[in-house]
Amino acid sequence: MTVTGELDLSGYAFLRDGLLKVAADGPPALIADIDGLIIGELSPVAVFPRVARRIAHWPGIPLTLITRQEIHLQAFRRRGFDRSVAVHDDVEAAERRQEVLARRRAHRKFPRTEDATKLAGAFLRDRTTDWGVPELFADAVLIVNELLGNALQHTTSSPELHLDLRQDLFTIAVADENARPAVLLERPHLRAPGIGLSIVAGTAATWGSSRRWSGGKVVWATLAVSPDRS
Repeated sequence: MTVTGELDLSGYAFLRDGLLKVAADGPPALIADIDGLIIGELSPVAVFPRVARRIAHWPGIPLTLITRQEIHLQAFRRRGFDRSVAVHDDVEAAERRQEVLARRRAHRKFPRTEDATKLAGAFLRDRTTDWGVPELFADAVLIVNELLGNALQHTTSSPELHLDLRQDLFTIAVADENARPAVLLERPHLRAPGIGLSIVAGTAATWGSSRRWSGGKVVWATLAVSPDRS
């Protein structure tokens, strides 16, 4: 993606959210050309390492910047940001030197029917078995049932289930066409409505809700994979 204009406090959130939305669409990596971006002495350049840390965790992709502007490089060096975000002169160098983690991915779109969660559970069981992590199925199916059920109940979308296995993390993500974020609310007791996200939060290592550049949102959760798996 190409970033232009002037980076100031008023544009910080717009740039942060824009980068996160592009990442939420699931590219293998994200390269941002900021050569035409105006960065001043007080510009909030911390936006780049913060976005890099967040998308490194989910969706698990690297962020690389492209710039030939010495003033950009000086700003990053002064704050030590060049140690957390790779910076290159051109796209070719960025693509050549980006470290893209090995991973296994699968996705399926499910119809708005009563057996959608059952179909998703069967799909999940097949993938966790094929990928050698059947021990994750019990926790993963709880998350899938809640996220898919929420999409069916609170949106008019046919939800998409995305599964991702990389190194020590297994990610479950459900995409729908409603941009309204999923929000965890305090519930007075277990029978109160809306307890589903509490189950997700209590089961997953981390979870979150991210808007997509292409529209809608993704609600995702991660499970830790045992380092002893074969």
